[in-house]
Amino acid sequence: MFSGSIVALVTPFNHSDEVDYDSLKNLVEYHIKSGSSGIVAVGTTGESATLTVEEHVKVVNKAVEFAAGRIPIIAGTGANATHEAVTFSRLLNNSGVAGCLSVTPYYNKPTQEGLYLHYKAIAEVSEVPVILYNVPGRTAVDLLPETVGRLSQLDKIVGIKDATGDLSRVEKFRELCGEEFILLSGDDATGLDFVKLGGNGVISVTNNIAAAEMAEMFKLAAEGKLEEADKINQKLMPLHKHLFIESSPIPVKWAAHQLGLIAQGDLRLPLTELSDKGKVIVAQALKDAGIQ
Repeated sequence: MFSGSIVALVTPFNHSDEVDYDSLKNLVEYHIKSGSSGIVAVGTTGESATLTVEEHVKVVNKAVEFAAGRIPIIAGTGANATHEAVTFSRLLNNSGVAGCLSVTPYYNKPTQEGLYLHYKAIAEVSEVPVILYNVPGRTAVDLLPETVGRLSQLDKIVGIKDATGDLSRVEKFRELCGEEFILLSGDDATGLDFVKLGGNGVISVTNNIAAAEMAEMFKLAAEGKLEEADKINQKLMPLHKHLFIESSPIPVKWAAHQLGLIAQGDLRLPLTELSDKGKVIVAQALKDAGIQ
């Protein structure tokens, strides 16, 4: 259902701090032409935490409109309040999205039982497939494999985006969740290794600016051409690493603007522009990766 190279899409803003829908349209076209397998609209890379509910829903709807059925759109619907995550799921049920991606609740640090009940509530109202999203580095809570195993038994919960970088979890997920459960890496630096161990693909930040290369890499991996995939991955490794030298999506939005993919690289506070030191590092990473 979901596999290959899926982009964790940035949300472009203009200098007036409004969503730039012209740039959003350009991004959707870029990913269609580049062969990306899917688009996550308004995930954490899309600065979901700083969009209003109205903006959040509109960006997803516009992404679906611009895609016009040519590429699957996955809606970011996560929140740290269960009722808010449920509301996003309800609002986007009939939007035309192929699925939703829901991050673990952040800041309030629920127990494993709390996480289970949180996702159970979402699954009960969602009319589209639900992908769990575990990123402890941002949320301060870790959705453990055993809890994922329980959740995999629920209707609508079809997979997980795991951004821990812990490759040992792939085997655990397979054992606990079965062969049909979709395993997506959320860590670009280990994404290819994740797939080699039995994962289905990646939801990627690097894909924002190296979409064709990422698509080709995971296509080769699916075909068993691992040496060729490795060559691409090594070339992209400077981006995998240096797009996170400051809080994402700060570096990748600067890079996307430099490459002409978005009109402006603006972010919403509390995120700020990439530092001068960071610009030098990311510019060199683009050069090293052959992305011009």
